[in-house]
Amino acid sequence: MNRHDPFRSAPSRGASAFDPSDASGKDPHPRERLRPRTLILLRWLAIGGQLAALVVVRFALGFDFPVLQCLALIALSAAVNLALVLGVPPQRVSHQWETAAQLIFDTLQLGGLLFLTGGADNPFDILLIGPAVLSAMTLQARFTVMVGGIAILVGLTLSVAYLPLPWHPGEVLETPLLYRLGEGAAVTMGVVLTSAYAWGSAAESSRMEHALHAAETVLHREQQLSALGALAAATAHELGTPLATIAVVAKEMALAIPEGALREDAELVSSQAKRCREILRRMAEQPEASDMVHARISLAQLLEQAVEPHADDGRVRMEWSVIGPPGAEPPDLLRLPEVSRALTSFVDNAVDFARSEVRVIGRFDDDVVVIEVRDDGPGFSPDIFAKLGEPYITSRPTGEGSPSGHLGMGLGFFIAKTLLERTGGQMEFHNDRAGGAVIAIRWAREDIEAPPAF
Repeated sequence: MNRHDPFRSAPSRGASAFDPSDASGKDPHPRERLRPRTLILLRWLAIGGQLAALVVVRFALGFDFPVLQCLALIALSAAVNLALVLGVPPQRVSHQWETAAQLIFDTLQLGGLLFLTGGADNPFDILLIGPAVLSAMTLQARFTVMVGGIAILVGLTLSVAYLPLPWHPGEVLETPLLYRLGEGAAVTMGVVLTSAYAWGSAAESSRMEHALHAAETVLHREQQLSALGALAAATAHELGTPLATIAVVAKEMALAIPEGALREDAELVSSQAKRCREILRRMAEQPEASDMVHARISLAQLLEQAVEPHADDGRVRMEWSVIGPPGAEPPDLLRLPEVSRALTSFVDNAVDFARSEVRVIGRFDDDVVVIEVRDDGPGFSPDIFAKLGEPYITSRPTGEGSPSGHLGMGLGFFIAKTLLERTGGQMEFHNDRAGGAVIAIRWAREDIEAPPAF
């Protein structure tokens, strides 16, 4: 029953055989790596801000502090930047360890400046959070922990070891040890919480980007197949007339030529032309062709196509029906590959979970068209119900024990939902009171109905 489907459903709701990691065990949504010039630009900004702070504190406020030592640390940061500018191609992507090393350097350089200018009493110690957050957004877990751990260590060290905070001449601003430890704890909590927030946001963004790319790939493939069918139909139509002419002329030649090899050749040309016309006729009958006839499909035909692959399944009984106002004719719909593929995916998923029955129901009235896929299985799992429709949401790690029997990553439901929304469809899903899952797709009738055929 494993049919050829770009997003064949896995045995858990929302799973898919579309596996971007190619079953290699690699992270399907790896962290984005930074180019050196990004870190170089950020470091130049930091150097500019540090110099501006030194100038304001020393000359505008008149506070005394180890100016030369501070300038030496800033010069060291500038030297590192110049070395990177001259030695590293700007378009090259940094390795994870290279980015981590630079962020650790920035943390230690900032920690040195803070040590010379008041430690935890310096309000700029909050900047220790910056490199940790950047690492959480771009680096793997082990490097993020490394950078964040060093930032926390520097923050706690500055709570107990530092030079006095620059202040008015003859005065020393002394804060209690408990307050300084509280400042160190605040930096620690800031590093942990903001890094966790950045990590989660980056991971979600990466998952969504990867899954949307998968949906784009599937849609592009379906559009190519549809265009290919349309081209075949157009070709068949255009070649029909010249082939008919060839057949007529060959037949007349055969009648006019006496018995012999030449007459046999003319009859052969006539028979081969007839054969070509038959082949082209079959090509023109393919449902993918996008002429006035094949660009539309009745609601009943759409439902029948979705359940047909499982019609001979002895385990599950397949039923489909169309329900509308009394006396009303079911509408003809636009033949959209997004709709047919998504509906097939939902039906396949329902078959995987159903105990004995799957029903596909088409409902229509003057305003809307609704398609429901119902099964009598266990329904949607409570632990994934709230996140259903998001990528990589699956309730079972493997496909063992299901009719499809394959590994899924939770992309199938997401891709189907994304493609349907592009057609104007709105999805609803819930568990039926009598048991089983219900997926409903609703369109405004003007969005999905095919124009009248003339």
